[in-house]
Formats: sequence, C-alpha cells, structure tokens
Amino acid sequence: MMSFRFLKDIFVFNPDSPLLFTQFYFWAFFALVFAGFSLLGNKILLRNTFLAFASIFFYYKTGGLFVLLLAFTILFNFFQAKVIASSVVDFRKRIYLAVGVAVNLATLFYYKYVYFLTDTINSLLGINLRVFDVFAWFGNTVTGSECFDIENIFLPVGISFFTFQNISYITDVFRHRVEPVRNILNYSFYVGFFPQLVAGPIVRASEFIPQIYRPFFLSRRQFGIAVFWIMNGLAKKIILSDYIAVNFVDRVFANPVMFSGFENLAALFGYSLQVYADFSGYTDIAIGVAMLFGFYLPKNFNSPYKATNAGNFWKRWHISLSRWLKDYLYIPLGGNRKDTFGTYFCIIFVVIIAVILVENIYVTCSVLLVGAMLLAIAKLKPELRKKITTNLNNMDTMLLGGLWHGASWNFVIWGGLNGLGILTFKFWKERSTTSRIITTVLLTVVTLIFWLVFRKPVWTIALVWSTVLLVGTLVCSIIHVFFSNRSTGYGWIETSWAVFQTFVFITFTRLFFRSGSNLDPAGANREAWTSATGMIGQIGGTWDFSIINPVISGYRNVFTLIAAGMIIHWLPERWKRRYRLWFSGMPLVAMAIVVTVTVFILYQFITADLQKFIYFQF
Repeated sequence: MMSFRFLKDIFVFNPDSPLLFTQFYFWAFFALVFAGFSLLGNKILLRNTFLAFASIFFYYKTGGLFVLLLAFTILFNFFQAKVIASSVVDFRKRIYLAVGVAVNLATLFYYKYVYFLTDTINSLLGINLRVFDVFAWFGNTVTGSECFDIENIFLPVGISFFTFQNISYITDVFRHRVEPVRNILNYSFYVGFFPQLVAGPIVRASEFIPQIYRPFFLSRRQFGIAVFWIMNGLAKKIILSDYIAVNFVDRVFANPVMFSGFENLAALFGYSLQVYADFSGYTDIAIGVAMLFGFYLPKNFNSPYKATNAGNFWKRWHISLSRWLKDYLYIPLGGNRKDTFGTYFCIIFVVIIAVILVENIYVTCSVLLVGAMLLAIAKLKPELRKKITTNLNNMDTMLLGGLWHGASWNFVIWGGLNGLGILTFKFWKERSTTSRIITTVLLTVVTLIFWLVFRKPVWTIALVWSTVLLVGTLVCSIIHVFFSNRSTGYGWIETSWAVFQTFVFITFTRLFFRSGSNLDPAGANREAWTSATGMIGQIGGTWDFSIINPVISGYRNVFTLIAAGMIIHWLPERWKRRYRLWFSGMPLVAMAIVVTVTVFILYQFITADLQKFIYFQF
C-alpha cells in the first residue's frame, strides 16, 4: 500500500502540489532527466524525443489534464506549418496563416478571456450571462459521468507562453525565417521544453529550432555559469520574492483599507521588487537548467529598474515578450511607418467600452476632447500624422500587452498607463529646458486646482507627485544649464533622477497589475477595482506619521531585504559580470561547497506553503 501511494505521488497530478522549481521533487525529476539525457549522447532525435516526453510529463504534473490542450496545440501547429510551407500561392499562404493564428488566439481567448468578455457584456447590457465549459461538458458526455466541472473554466498553466511560441513558429515559417520541422517529436520538444514551458521566456522559433539539431556541448565555464544562474534564481525567488510576499506584501494587498497609507505605499514598492525577483528568478533558473542540457534561452531581464524612461524599461523587462509584441503586433499594425485598420480599431474599441463602463461625464468629455484634438492636428498638419499614428500603434501594443497579462480591466489600465508613460517621454525629450519647466509648472497648478475642488485621494497623490516632478525638473534644468559639460561630474544627478522617476512611475502602475492578479476570473474585475481604489484611498488619505518608525521596526527583516535587493539590483553590470565569472571559474570542490552553503541558507527562508511563480497565471 505504501509503495502504491508513493508511485501515485510521483506519477499522478496533484493540483495542490504542482512541480515547482523551488520543490525538492523538481530537482529529483531534473536529476533523473539529466541522467537519461547524458546516456543518450549525441543521438539527436532520440535525445529530443526523450526531452519532449519528459517535458510533457512535467506539464502534466504542473497542469494536469490540460496536457491534452498542449498536445492539441502541438499537433495543430505542426501540421498547419506544413500546409503553409507547401502552398505556392501567396494568397493561400496568408489564408492558412490567418487560420492558424485565429485557432491559437481562439484557444487562448476561450480559456483566458471568456470571463472578462462575459462580465463586460453583462455590465454593458444589464443581463446575466453565465460561463459554461463546453470541453468539460463534452468530457462528461463521453465518459457518461459528472467528473468534470462545467460551471467554471480554469486557466491552463502557461497557456499564453506556449500559444505565443506556436504563433511565432507558423509566422516564422510563413516569413521563411525557419524551415518547417519535419519530425513532430522535434516540434514537441521546441514547444514543450520544460525549463521555460510554463512561464517563459518566450522562445521564438527562428532562434531555438536551429539549436535542436546541434550536438550537445557544454564547456567547464558554461557549466559554472549555468549553476550560478540556478542558484541566483532560487535566491531571488525564495529569499526575496517569497519572504517579502508572505510576511508583508500579500497581507497589505489582501485588505489595503486595514493598513495605513505608509504601509500601503511600502507594500507597493515591495511588490515591485517581489514581482521582479519572482519572474527574473524563474527566468534565471530556466536559463541555467536549459544551459546544462546545451540549449540557450534568450535573456529576459536586464536590470529593468535602471531604466531612465518607460520605453527603456520595456526594453529591459520581459524582453522576450517585448520583442514578440514588437515583431508580431506593433509592426503588423503599421509600426512607425503607417496607420492601418487595426491602428484605429483597437484603441477606439477599448476606449468606447471603457467610457461606457465608467459612466462618468468628465471622462467621456476628456476622451472626446483628446480625440478631436488629434483629428484636428492630423488634418491641419499632415506632417504630424505619421507621428500620431506611430504613437497610436505604441498605445495599441501596450493596451493589448496589458490584456495579455490578464483578463481584467485593471490590466488594461496598467497597459494603458505604460503606453502613456512611453508617449510622455517621447513628448518630453523633444522639449527645451524652458518648455519643460513651463509644462511641470502648469501640471502642478492643474493638479492643485483639481485637489482643491474635489479633495479626492487620487488628486492628493497627483499633487504630491507633480510637485516632486517640478522640483526635480528645476534642479536638473539648473544643472543642465550651468553644468552641461558632463566632465564636471554632475551628469549622474540627471541620470539618477531619470531612474528614480521611472521607477516610481512603474511602481505606481503596478498597483493595478497586482490588484488584478491571483483572482477568481468570475469576479476579477470587481475585486481588482475594489482593491486598487482601496489602496489609492489609503495612500492619498491622511497619514499618521507617528506609526512609520514602529512599522519599520516591526517589519525590519522585510525592509532590510527590500533595501538589500534594490542595492544589489542597482550595482554596476560590470561588477555582476565579475562575480559571475569568478563563481564559474571556481574549482568544482569549492563550487560544490558554495552551492551547499547557499542551499542551506535558502532552506532557512522557505515558507511553510511554497509560493507559485507569479507568471504561472499568465
């Protein structure tokens, strides 16, 4: 009986215990897979087949019966690519590509956005549509039982990541960037390679597929780098992300109105570090594990909180998604070349729905005014039309990128705010010093008027931030005018100010990101908005400054970790490269000792309930 239970634990999916990088069972699984991989040598097809089946088993242990969905997407896209490649008529190729993309997006939409769509329709029309899981109903019909829940649709782990990889593959085949994979086992390996299967990075076909035909090679230095990335990722996840989340951030976000304005603000900044440590930690582990097998995944993070503007941030954060959106969404929309039907359809559709749902006359008038101004400028100054359409394509990309992260209006708001941040920087960098000062003065005056009239917490936050921007702009302008020669040593002040304001901006947009996360899709919109507005109310409300010291003292370990994490993050890249190379060049015995000590330290931080990686839900 004991042996049967043991085998069941190993081979049967347990929804309460998915196979996580932070579990001992994952590393036992990895050791067995690596041992089998080592025995196969350079028998490439056999090696790829073995890794493909190991990856499918990994997904089953992580996502259960959704492994059937993964198998369907693999089969469909494998054969769809062959159809695209074999067609000699360009029009037919485009039709086949459109069908392939439509099927992938329809699958993603059904599982990820059906609650969002239903909730929006119910809000617009005042009806009460209910979600119905047609696949569960079909399963019950076939089995003649009621073993599947038809009232709820559950989100498959990693569906966004493997869907985007499938779309990348058929699109790259269409564009002749890669030849169709001849063997379905090789293609299964590309889509399902377990280190990056459930949370990225998004691996593009043209970059990874050529690797699957290469013989295995791993130098002594590469081995050391791989081990470093794994240890680095585990430390980020367990020491920084999980500890900060469990002991502070999650408590505040669970019920923000129960905590002070300072605690809410601290939790918001803590979450910025948490989500970075969590997601980049997963990526580091995935890159390290893949490297041990001789495969190289793309860099997904490049010290994003060193960014000097919102656009630069998205070149450093989730780089594989940013590049995917650029190549497969922004450029097809017209990019910086032209406007298309999609340019106007995406943004008009989102804006109309949002305006109707908000039911606020001020919002409606503001949107109409901005739209009228843009149309007038495009009409009166044709030379500016290209710039306007480029900015619209940027905004469309960020709105849809926000929606990719989750089926909630909070994610759309988050994406829209990031889009506004990018457009604001474009406007800002073209302004003169005098124009910048005038702009920030006017902004401060306008927010002061709104604060005086409405006395809302959101206007308190806006007034404080606009005042900080005004002071910073004045200081930087003085430095720029009187000390414009960077050899005088004052250039770092301008850079530091740019990094600071970008970090604060990105952190405040995360308020909507975090509020929309980890929610039941059936009520995500309402719960997310309640959480976000509650936090804004506390941060922008009346502060009791006497509690700041007791809070810092009570959460001293959390605040120490946040400070240490940010200091390490802001270290110069050359320093980080030095200690990576130093570690990778260690003698194996010394490396083993360092790894053992690191694992012992990590064990001290492990929480009773292991935390899933944040991006599993996407």
